[in-house]
Amino acid sequence: MTNRRTNPKVDEFLSKAKKWKEEYVQLRNIVLDCELTEEFKWMHPCYTYGDKNIVLIHGFKDYCALLFHKGALLKDPHGILIQQTENVQAARQIRFTNAQEIAKMEPMLKAYIHEAIEVEKAGLEVNFKETSEYKIPDEFQHKLDEIPDLKTAFEALTPGRQRAYIHYFSDAKQSKTRESRIEKYMQHILDGKGLND
Repeated sequence: MTNRRTNPKVDEFLSKAKKWKEEYVQLRNIVLDCELTEEFKWMHPCYTYGDKNIVLIHGFKDYCALLFHKGALLKDPHGILIQQTENVQAARQIRFTNAQEIAKMEPMLKAYIHEAIEVEKAGLEVNFKETSEYKIPDEFQHKLDEIPDLKTAFEALTPGRQRAYIHYFSDAKQSKTRESRIEKYMQHILDGKGLND
């Protein structure tokens, strides 16, 4: 317990928390016991080892969670890691709905955190799916084939921006909706912008 330094930004975050306050404090104490550096990133308490993100504390409407940045690489012997959505490749969450759950799971949580630190020490990396491995919806592929400038502009986007468009277009259940989304964002793509730019 040599590294129990707290970050003033996290203190402020906790003082303003309206929901999950008790749970956040418990999670914070557990993580700090694991000798990680407390930082504040993405508007949440984030804990690092050697400048590498290990775990983040965050809350949602129905639960609060510990998010392991490279959770996909953890063994998960208790089957408690959750992939937030099918598009999340590396991160995994452990979710909680009350302070009693956290207290009961403390030794297990520390074991997961220590494993996450070992993953980082070993330099392990998540093998991300290549953008080329994602299926482009037929409606978008037709547009890319029809409009060479659109294809060139799409291929010039970063892989992350390409994936965001592919996911957004693919998420629509009906062909008509996919076509409408593609029409709406064609100029964005031609301008070299991402989905949320």
